[in-house]
Amino acid sequence: MNLAGTWALFVKEVRRFYSVAVQTLFAPIVSTLLYLLVFGQVIDTQIEVFSGLDYSQFLIPGLVMMAVLQNAFANTSSSLIQSKMHGNLTFVLLSPISPLEFYVAFIAASVLRGVTVGLGILIVGIVGFDLSWQSPGWILLFAVLSAAMMGGLGMLAGILSDKYDHLAAFQNFIIMPLTFLSGVFYSIHALPSFWQAASHFNPFFYMVDGFRFGFFNQSDVSIYLSLGVTTAFLIALSAINLILLHKGVKIRG
Repeated sequence: MNLAGTWALFVKEVRRFYSVAVQTLFAPIVSTLLYLLVFGQVIDTQIEVFSGLDYSQFLIPGLVMMAVLQNAFANTSSSLIQSKMHGNLTFVLLSPISPLEFYVAFIAASVLRGVTVGLGILIVGIVGFDLSWQSPGWILLFAVLSAAMMGGLGMLAGILSDKYDHLAAFQNFIIMPLTFLSGVFYSIHALPSFWQAASHFNPFFYMVDGFRFGFFNQSDVSIYLSLGVTTAFLIALSAINLILLHKGVKIRG
């Protein structure tokens, strides 16, 4: 494996989002904290989700994971569509980097951006809301796996999109609804039976629920089921992306 080339591409992607950190890092942290301010503070005393927990404490892990998912997706998708529209993706493809190395570099950068934004929100939750965690290993595992999965989904969207409108449609009609309906703001046990059943077909639900388990050792479904679903989607997306990259679908003229 061309480690030097993979590292160089990874550093390029990190510098790309770090150069506009106000937009890519600080803005998502602030906008997510507004959800915490509105939902957490206004209805904190009116809802009890898990026994012994304030609603704000329940909400914070969901908001952290939502930010991780959205920013990991945005990193690969925006980078690819910009490179395709500006014509500089050709120079990357001409370098001695295999599809696997290309994929690893992009996904690693997405994981870094997603986890960085999530960490910023988590620090506020720990300091301001006395949030603690029971199983930090599960927290880290689900954060990395979920960010990698969403980075892969962002790459798929970037590959298939021909212009910014296509990517916006993917984000607005697929990513946003699945994220908001994943249990970020509620436990699925509070839903009617039909919507409880429907939630089990949403892969984002398993990422949020598994991540939340790491804080409270409580979850809506088995932690191992959440881990299995998240891992399966990551493997499937990785395989699809590697096939598309190898064939050069919509990235080679």
